[in-house]
Amino acid sequence: MQDTLAQNTGYDFNVSENQQMIRQMVKDFAEKNIRPHVMEWDEIQHFPVEVFKELGKLGLMGVLVPEVYGGSGFGYQEYVDVIVEISKVCGSIGLSLAAHNSLCTGHIMTFGTEEQKHRWLSKLSTAEWIGAWGLTEANTGSDALRMMTTATLEGDHYVINGSKNWITHGKSGDVAVVMVRTGEKGDSKGISAIVVERGTPGFSAGKKENKMGMRASETTEMIFDNCRVPVANLLGNEGEGFKQAMKVLDGGRISIAALSLGIAKGAYEAALDYAQERHQFGQPISNFQAISFKLADMATEIEAAELLIRQAADMKNRGVKMTKESAMAKYFASEVSVRTATEAVQIFGGYGYTKDFPVEKFYRDSKLCTIGEGTSEIQKIVIAREILNG
Repeated sequence: MQDTLAQNTGYDFNVSENQQMIRQMVKDFAEKNIRPHVMEWDEIQHFPVEVFKELGKLGLMGVLVPEVYGGSGFGYQEYVDVIVEISKVCGSIGLSLAAHNSLCTGHIMTFGTEEQKHRWLSKLSTAEWIGAWGLTEANTGSDALRMMTTATLEGDHYVINGSKNWITHGKSGDVAVVMVRTGEKGDSKGISAIVVERGTPGFSAGKKENKMGMRASETTEMIFDNCRVPVANLLGNEGEGFKQAMKVLDGGRISIAALSLGIAKGAYEAALDYAQERHQFGQPISNFQAISFKLADMATEIEAAELLIRQAADMKNRGVKMTKESAMAKYFASEVSVRTATEAVQIFGGYGYTKDFPVEKFYRDSKLCTIGEGTSEIQKIVIAREILNG
């Protein structure tokens, strides 16, 4: 399979020395700074801003941002490595890291002017500022074209009114890229993208969601009440916001696929270790076919998911259209994450249902991957459209 993918994509499946160094650096950081606090943060729903400040010092809050704007200047393969290694320890931190890098930062990097890039990316890449990205609303999840949040042009300012829901870093974020309606409802050219800085009058945080999983990743409403934002904060031209958002989400799907892969690997590795340590009837439970077959299925699906992700990342690096490939990677990897975490709990038995063992949290965290940034059903729609119209 790797030979076939190499022929199709040109991607070299040998891990570079640079990737190995990044993986080890991120793994060491996660073991020291994240693992000891995972359940504490989860229980109290604490968003550890201080951890992201430290990730910023390592260049991991601007993985894809060119060095000229203060970032690390790496590609999508290295970015996948970063998200996977963090998510193997804590999905919440992986989710927030992905949202910051691929959504808010990625949107500005792709569609901002030079002035806008230097203004905002330099702060986002170092984690001086945390980024948020606002598309979803209470009644317009996948039906984004009918969003209710509006931006009315008044002189040299836009006046924004409305609210956004399910926003990662909606309260703690220092800057947000917000999709607003500047034209007719239902018109793809009626949506624009505007950057709003925290502290702007009329911009506030609303309800913080009490979630089943990913509890250390902050999810809140963003509320806009006659919020006046300079026209200079518009990304691209008026009416281009929806098209921009769809392109950003192509890359975002790779992020969530990598998040899914990390959670799956974390759950699998915990289950593999436990199956070899836990003895029943005088032998490790891994000797029983019922358990060994579960592990075989988990390992196979994880490798298949990674191949899909690496293919999409390679195409993204080369600037090749990868809407289908990123949707396939996100769809498959997120479903694999749920199945792997479920089977990991089963292998642990009663212990897997307690918070004393890590698979319980992997199980809760994994489900978000099939929902966020486009549900599995939406990914199927995207894939079907691409293969039928391709």
